[in-house]
Amino acid sequence: MATLAFFTSSLHPKTLTPKPISQTLIHLPKSPNFKSLTSIIKPKPLISPPIRSTSTPTTISDTTTTTPQTLKSRLKNGETLYGLFLLSFSPTLAEIAALSGYDFVVVDMEHGPGGIVEALACLHALAAARTPAIIRLPESDPAWAKKALDLGPQGIMFPMIENQKMAKKAVSYCKFPPNGVRGSAHTVVRASDYGIDDGYLSNYEDELLIMCQVESEEGVKKIEEIAMVDGVDCVQMGPLDLSASMGYLWDPGHKKVKEVLRTAEKGVLKTTEKGVLKTTEKGGGGGGAFLSGFAMPHDRPEEMRLRGYHMISGAVDIGLFRSACVEDVKRFKALLASDEDDVEVDNGKDGDEKYWSE
Repeated sequence: MATLAFFTSSLHPKTLTPKPISQTLIHLPKSPNFKSLTSIIKPKPLISPPIRSTSTPTTISDTTTTTPQTLKSRLKNGETLYGLFLLSFSPTLAEIAALSGYDFVVVDMEHGPGGIVEALACLHALAAARTPAIIRLPESDPAWAKKALDLGPQGIMFPMIENQKMAKKAVSYCKFPPNGVRGSAHTVVRASDYGIDDGYLSNYEDELLIMCQVESEEGVKKIEEIAMVDGVDCVQMGPLDLSASMGYLWDPGHKKVKEVLRTAEKGVLKTTEKGVLKTTEKGGGGGGAFLSGFAMPHDRPEEMRLRGYHMISGAVDIGLFRSACVEDVKRFKALLASDEDDVEVDNGKDGDEKYWSE
């Protein structure tokens, strides 16, 4: 058997001689077309991603101190918020969306493949980038609402709300007794910083954004009653399911669908004045909701804003990635089929514009 001998003297520090650094380093030139994204992405106002007690002081290293804002407070201040739907349940895509500057990200448990555990990972990514999360539930159900709210999103969205009774039930799922039926484990869940936030119970109702989605012809008939339910902060329009309920599946741009949608929009806007929620006769909060919705190929965000929308979701993560992939392959195959000098590259504006699932 061979024997390996180690001589410690050869490892003594004094015997080590540093090698001279080579002077033939290769310097790669910067791409002339590259520009820093910081020139494009504007900083967002300081916001508080999860529900947090406003009684807790906020300190930042800058020379100025700013109180964190919630989605709810920003809406009441008259802002128009722009967001993204996250169907992939990818924490990486959630983080990219947050860093890109969206005001909010909707983690979609209705049409996305993930559940509570996957949603939590996305909320972690969004919180790290200081971007509020809204969770859309699979259905309007007290158990789903309880589990989602315990994660600590800033907003919750209830699908398929068709009348005042359903809206009142949705609100009750969000509040602890005696104001609602939400089960209580606030001392050990993320929403209250696992019990560390002593002010959670005092502030969660004021800071949680409750959204009811109207997406049927029956719901449109009752939309003013839904919007006037105390505790409903936003009415989210659902153009795809609305078109399906009217017999125009996959055609939300149909003239009759747009007419019904405009009627619904006007119904919600009647309950508000200049973007500020009306108060009740006793002077308390409630009564009236902000208008929220999806941008579509035939209905751009800028047009929606002019019609009174204060929350607009402009895209979905899977749709953006799909379009980028399809266009990338299309460009490469076009180059293979033609000489580079003669090829006419399509800009992605084909006639068959695709709608993404609500």
